[in-house]
Amino acid sequence: MYDFREWRHVFKLDPAREISDSDLEAICESGTDAVMVGGTDGVTLEGVLDLMARIRRFTVPCVLEVSNLESVTPGFDLYFVPSILNSKDSKWINGLHFEAVKEFGEIIDWNEFAMEGYVILNEDCKAAKLTNAETRLSKEDIKAYAMMAEKMFGMPIFYLEYSGAYGDPEMAEAAKKGLEKSVLFYGGGIKTKEQAAEMAMYADVIVVGNCLYEDLGKALETVKAVKTEK
Repeated sequence: MYDFREWRHVFKLDPAREISDSDLEAICESGTDAVMVGGTDGVTLEGVLDLMARIRRFTVPCVLEVSNLESVTPGFDLYFVPSILNSKDSKWINGLHFEAVKEFGEIIDWNEFAMEGYVILNEDCKAAKLTNAETRLSKEDIKAYAMMAEKMFGMPIFYLEYSGAYGDPEMAEAAKKGLEKSVLFYGGGIKTKEQAAEMAMYADVIVVGNCLYEDLGKALETVKAVKTEK
C-alpha cells in the first residue's frame, strides 16, 4: 500500500483535457511521487477510465480524486475524497459523501480511501464558484480550519487549493501551524521550480496541475525542486 504521508510531489491530470502519450510518459517517469486524476467539470467515467489505463502502463502510484459519483471506478491505488470545509453549502461538506456511502459503503475498500479537508482560496476559480466557498479568510481562519480537519474530523489530509492562481505562502505556513499529524497538500498556480520550492517550505506535498498543459518542461523541473527542499 502506498503511503501519501511520505510523498513530497504530485502531478494532477484532468481527465477532461488532452495529454499526448509522450508527455504522459515524461510525467509518469519524472520521479513524482504520484499522479492524481481529477477535475472540476467535464469529468466523465469514460475520461477517467482512459486516463487511468494510460497511467497504468507505468509504475507511478495512481490516485483518483473523486469529483462526482458517476466517474468513480475500481483500479486506482488510492481514492481521495474532498470535503470543502469553507463551502456555504453542506452538500460539499458532507452531503454528497453521505449519498456515496449510502450507495457504495458496503463495497468500498476503506484502506484505499482518504478524506481531504479542502479549503479553496481563489474566489475566481471554477471550484470556488461551484461549491460556493467562502474565500476571504485570514491566516487565523486557515489555522483553525486545519486544526478542525485534523483534531475534530480526523482527516489525514488538509488541502489548500488556489486552483489556477499562485497562493500566499503565509497561508500555507498558517495551515502547517494548525497540524501535527495530518499531511498538508498545496495546489494552485505553480509554474516554476522557485514557486514549488517556496511552497514546499511549509506544505508537505506540492500538487502541480495546469502547468503540465502550459509548459511541461517547467512543470517537470518542480519535481527536483520539491524533493531537495527538505
